[in-house]
Amino acid sequence: MSLFLVLFSGFYRENWIYVHKESTRERHGYCTLGEAFNRLDFSSAIQDIRRFNYVVKLLQLIAKSQLTSLSGAAQKNYFNILDKIVQKVLEDQYNPRLIKDLLQDLSSTLCMLIRSVGKSVLVGNINIWICRLETILMWQQQLSNLQMTKHINNGLTLSDLPLHMLNNILHRFSDGWDIITLGQVTPTLYMLSEDRQLWKKLCQYHFAEKQFCRHLVLSEKGHIDWKLMYFALQKCYPIKEQYGDTLQFCRHCSILFWKDTGHPCTANDPTGCFTPVSPQHFIDLFKF
Repeated sequence: MSLFLVLFSGFYRENWIYVHKESTRERHGYCTLGEAFNRLDFSSAIQDIRRFNYVVKLLQLIAKSQLTSLSGAAQKNYFNILDKIVQKVLEDQYNPRLIKDLLQDLSSTLCMLIRSVGKSVLVGNINIWICRLETILMWQQQLSNLQMTKHINNGLTLSDLPLHMLNNILHRFSDGWDIITLGQVTPTLYMLSEDRQLWKKLCQYHFAEKQFCRHLVLSEKGHIDWKLMYFALQKCYPIKEQYGDTLQFCRHCSILFWKDTGHPCTANDPTGCFTPVSPQHFIDLFKF
């Protein structure tokens, strides 16, 4: 085996991808979303609870704006990963709301593109896309029929925790819908989830004070209704995103990678070159 083949085979096993800085023919042929799906092993990433929300958000952004730019290989990878996500949610009942939102955005985009076939560019046979839409609708039906099962546990449960610990848990949530969902579990959690200070802190975390002034929502007593404020502001401004783990970009090597897998960095201080990559930033790296 030639030295080139040895080096290439070793290189290909690495779970990272080099992102070319210029828009070149080499970049178009190698540095693609489809290749990134493979090299960064998104199929395995969704099994990691720290990365699940990150990957789902990334697929949701692609569904909203990048479907028409996916190559045939990227489409196949995208829907294979999506299938694994749906099956995981159906089996583990983990965060069904998140995947429901993704499928809703995907079905809406596909319906619009299929109706305007000839005016828009969908890579691949239109019948394949219609079959994919039918699969998405089937997944949506399966998720709507999903029954959350209660696990029998004779040990300590959430309801057994003291009020200050339950309150502390709620204050660690950064998504208002998660707070509402937890508040539906018990009357005590509902009471805690309606606390004005909880929603005020959530608003202050996600939004600037000048944004509050533009969208003041007052209660009947004349006080600011922070809960309604949060959802009103959410419709107008992006909220801060929080993930257990994100992809990293090395500014020195121009390499994209998961932090725990690393990459062969040549910088004197590698960690000083790492930058967290948001889902939107990830997509921007592959726009030509």
